[in-house]
Amino acid sequence: MEGSHMTRSNPARISRLIGSLFPKSAVAAELRTAGDPTLLLAPEMAALCRAVPQRIQEFAAGRLCARRALERLGFGTFPIVVSPNREPVWPDTVIGSITHTDRLCAAVVAPRESFFGIGLDAEVVGAVNPAIWRRVCAPAELVWLETLPSGARAAAVSLVFAAKEAFYKAQYGQTRQWLNFDDVTVTVPRWSADRGRFIAAPRPHLSVAARAAAPFVGRYRFHGDHVCAGIALANAA
Repeated sequence: MEGSHMTRSNPARISRLIGSLFPKSAVAAELRTAGDPTLLLAPEMAALCRAVPQRIQEFAAGRLCARRALERLGFGTFPIVVSPNREPVWPDTVIGSITHTDRLCAAVVAPRESFFGIGLDAEVVGAVNPAIWRRVCAPAELVWLETLPSGARAAAVSLVFAAKEAFYKAQYGQTRQWLNFDDVTVTVPRWSADRGRFIAAPRPHLSVAARAAAPFVGRYRFHGDHVCAGIALANAA
């Protein structure tokens, strides 16, 4: 009965827009309203005993998106608890990623056998403070920004930020390595304020450089006030 109630009440919806960032075996869902914590499963609620209301709503939105996507893989009522590293714990045969920002939460899941890792990030366009652009961007990225019209640079930095966050999430589940912004350089082969591809180049000494198959190519979409970046890493041969 609980599973049936969750399926009917879950307001998250399968997202073709987010799904277009990934190969066909991945499933994405999104929610553009606050998450309802009354729809969480009991094991998930255990992670929220000290959380503030905004964090509770974000957590709930992420779990509802993840559960909606997991339904397509046969795990619709699986409780997505929090690991000691503060990351979601997925079913053994699944990999996934969750992102939430202002007015948008989304999740993507895929069969574990298909990929080394998968990562998704959404950012509000222009939310990255210009004062930290040089901390977010590698030297090559700063040079690229200078080639763009000044009015496009805030959106481009938001994309770089989202792409790096997506890549970090995709590799962390396997490598357990924390990355700094300068550990990855993002290249956008053909800039578009609508959609396109990016290439993430990690420093050679990082574990992911040897354990996943290069090139590390992801996709991005600008929509409304947001930019979403997604990447699926293939296993090395």
